[in-house]
Amino acid sequence: MNIFLWVLQVLLALHTATGAVWKFSNAEQSVPSLSAIPHGMWVALGVVELVLSLCLILPAFYKPLTVLVPIAAVLIALEMLLFCALHFASGEAGYSSVVYWLVVAAVCAFIAYGRLVLKPH
Repeated sequence: MNIFLWVLQVLLALHTATGAVWKFSNAEQSVPSLSAIPHGMWVALGVVELVLSLCLILPAFYKPLTVLVPIAAVLIALEMLLFCALHFASGEAGYSSVVYWLVVAAVCAFIAYGRLVLKPH
């Protein structure tokens, strides 16, 4: 289980870092329902995502930082749920983005559960 969680953490870190870079490219216009987020907040989310990606992989190099993994996973899940809420609030048709965000949130929840409850070493 530990190896599986590490694989998920690395994949989530890559996903989150890619999302951060995407945010720096003024991509908020590519998802109309997210246009409610001001540009400054959009860039700040990108910076936070880069930090969270590091939090997911740093425990591989320094064990005392393992507490950061579930925190980072929960924060990424909350961001995905925020995007879902913004999408519903915008009234935009189509739910492919919502399904994507919910899948990412579910992976985050599984990582947090695995690291907090199952506690594999």
